[in-house]
Amino acid sequence: MTTGEHRAHARPGAAGPPLPLPLAVTMGDPAGIGPDITLLSWLERERLALPPFALFGDIGILRARAQALGLVVPLQPIARLSEAAATFAAALPVLALPGNPGPDAAVVAAIEQATAAAAGGEALALVTNPATKRTLQAPDLPYPGHTEMLAVLAARHAGGSFRPVMMLVAEELKVVPATVHIPLAAVPRALTRELLAHTIATTAAALDQDFGIPAPRIAVCGLNPHAGEGGLIGSEESAIIGPAVAAMAAQGLAVTGPHSADTLFHAEARCGYDAAIAMYHDQALIPLKTLAFDRGVNVTLGLPFVRTSPDHGTAFALAGTGKARPGSFIAALRLAAELGARRAASRPAVILP
Repeated sequence: MTTGEHRAHARPGAAGPPLPLPLAVTMGDPAGIGPDITLLSWLERERLALPPFALFGDIGILRARAQALGLVVPLQPIARLSEAAATFAAALPVLALPGNPGPDAAVVAAIEQATAAAAGGEALALVTNPATKRTLQAPDLPYPGHTEMLAVLAARHAGGSFRPVMMLVAEELKVVPATVHIPLAAVPRALTRELLAHTIATTAAALDQDFGIPAPRIAVCGLNPHAGEGGLIGSEESAIIGPAVAAMAAQGLAVTGPHSADTLFHAEARCGYDAAIAMYHDQALIPLKTLAFDRGVNVTLGLPFVRTSPDHGTAFALAGTGKARPGSFIAALRLAAELGARRAASRPAVILP
């Protein structure tokens, strides 16, 4: 089966509509809050009508974390992801990682296997729990982060090459950083017309195809204060950002800018666009986290499958304390199911016997 087809699972032992495809969830760093928020979210499955999901990870770590938190969560090992939907109501389905890998190797193996499930159509979408960049930047794994690793895995499963783009999503705001995890001093050198054109085009396509926003409106930030103020406070706007915006507008996209970032994120301004593109990490994440700290979701655009993640880190100090809050993870589950269903609706269904 190709990645362009959509599987639906027949209900075991009974006639009727097929069971929904589950979400593939990675455990993240076992010392972080990934296990905590996954367990807490499963407990809220009925009250919040959460989509079914299965966890790729170590069932022993989950069991120990549930005990530390005083949570009663039945854990059910499953051999195939197709068992997850039927299991989810009564227990949290867990797919074990073969070979009993160590902690760091387990993080990587969970990402690889869950991504394969999403890319192969066995999962509706991929939801990743937080992992440290230290793990993904091991000598044999030179990835700056999750996004770059997923681009490599997407190419492995779907062929071709991918240049994913990170979007942060909340009800109040969708924002995309054109550059991400690089020093602030390196941002001006990293900004190019080609990079901005790719970011704008990828964002527009995702808003249309995944979020169901036809003819999306995109606002692009400037880099410098007051968007350079006509060249008085920097030249990047006139030399790079403005020409890139003009070129994409000439192709028919509803894109404007560069806008002064300090006036682009208040409530009235947000009514004028569907997504904003920022020039660097904090220019994007500060307004998003100010507006929706516990509800923000990281979405990877430009992949052949849907991937979301909570918009926070591993929070080692909170792991096992009962203080971790699952709001962002729950939002990531819901958004993954929404985007995955929209993609699936545009593909032919394949009903499994």
